[in-house]
Amino acid sequence: MPSRNSFSPESGASRASLSRLVRPAGRRGQTPASLQQLARQWEINGLIAGVDEAGRGPLAGPVLAAAVILDELHPIKGLADSKKLTERKREQLFDEIRAKSLCFSVAQASVQEIDTLNILQATLLAMRRAVEGLRLSPKLVLVDGNRLPVLPMRAEAIVKGDALVAAISAASILAKVTRDRWCREVDAVYPAYGFARHKGYGTAAHLSALQAHGACPVHRTSFRPVTEVLQGVTP
Repeated sequence: MPSRNSFSPESGASRASLSRLVRPAGRRGQTPASLQQLARQWEINGLIAGVDEAGRGPLAGPVLAAAVILDELHPIKGLADSKKLTERKREQLFDEIRAKSLCFSVAQASVQEIDTLNILQATLLAMRRAVEGLRLSPKLVLVDGNRLPVLPMRAEAIVKGDALVAAISAASILAKVTRDRWCREVDAVYPAYGFARHKGYGTAAHLSALQAHGACPVHRTSFRPVTEVLQGVTP
């Protein structure tokens, strides 16, 4: 699946600050101290991109990453960690993010890259590709989690950023919906495994299908349950 990149018309404010992008948290709507420090540190003129991934844990398929630069003049209501939203809500926000953001990019690291590099390095690679795919160059990149890809611009990792920073929430939704759609597509090719239901995760039904049918070409051979099937190990 190739990288995807699109954007809305070039409208909106060019000035962005982390202090406005970080959602209030904690008691009385206070922003956590670490993020207050970030807000002071990164009060800048320029665009801020949020980055998140989907698909690190599953036993099959690519890992997806998205990068989003939101438009301050066209705010999007309801942005949140994609895992906290219903599938219907994610699909609605997916279209709105694509329509209203200044620009966005969705990229992947393939199963082969995951098995060659390991899942962490493949995830960072997908994140880097997503940022590189943006039509507009951000001054600052905010990444969900505690690890950063190698980027040519300033970047900051934010633990639980998908619940704190709107741009990261938007990226998490794009990545999650894109990967879920991939799972539905591949389910039609390999219906015995139930990818549309479990999205590639190691559920009991998925593990049972692996034992019954063996691994298919989209399985990650470096992941232990798949490796054991390939080696003939029985549970």
